[in-house]
Amino acid sequence: MREILRKNLDEVIWNIEQARVEVSEHHIVKLVAVGKYSDEESISTLYELGQRAFGENQVQQLQSRMKNLEKLPLEWHMMGTLQSNKINKLIALRPSMFQSLDSIKLAEVLNSRLAERDQTMSTLLQINSANENSKSGVRVDEAVDIYQEIVEKFPQIKLKGIMSIGAFTEDRKKIQDSFEATHKIYETLQKDGATTCSMGMSGDYELAIKCGSNLVRVGSKIFKQTKGEYI
Repeated sequence: MREILRKNLDEVIWNIEQARVEVSEHHIVKLVAVGKYSDEESISTLYELGQRAFGENQVQQLQSRMKNLEKLPLEWHMMGTLQSNKINKLIALRPSMFQSLDSIKLAEVLNSRLAERDQTMSTLLQINSANENSKSGVRVDEAVDIYQEIVEKFPQIKLKGIMSIGAFTEDRKKIQDSFEATHKIYETLQKDGATTCSMGMSGDYELAIKCGSNLVRVGSKIFKQTKGEYI
């Protein structure tokens, strides 16, 4: 299994390098390995192979893995929909980043709970750049105003940038359009301190990087087995 993971990780890193140098030799891209399809042994192995940042889609799963792998100095990202009854649990975990802040309403509650504990949390504003009903996130035409409002009103939330999921389609042009729309917002928000543009998953991370992403969230491409199955 170690050699399979090494091969998969090397392939993803190579693809990231190829894509980023097309943008600029100075364009840096962070890789977050999404553990949804993995087990803790595989995460430990990836750590030994040099991977440091990992992400989870569910607070319960994040809590379990942070506890069981606490001896490893891992950087943990929460990147799934956050239900209101899980907010306190997430705050207690103190992840490196919460990538899925998807509304003013959630920002208000999260800020209040953080203030009660005298804590802050690094976050990304999730944008529904493909305008799909199945996805969470703020609308493209509201994103800049909402980002600035959160910065102004909710001091416990440390917005570091934005996140989006590419359009759910086989049409690469539509996926590219959704990434380009997100990156345009990111460029506008850089004056407000945005440093992270999180776009791209296993099926489209190379395209996302070429559209300006500087953080990609890759799961199945790293954890896949030789027969194309997932762990």
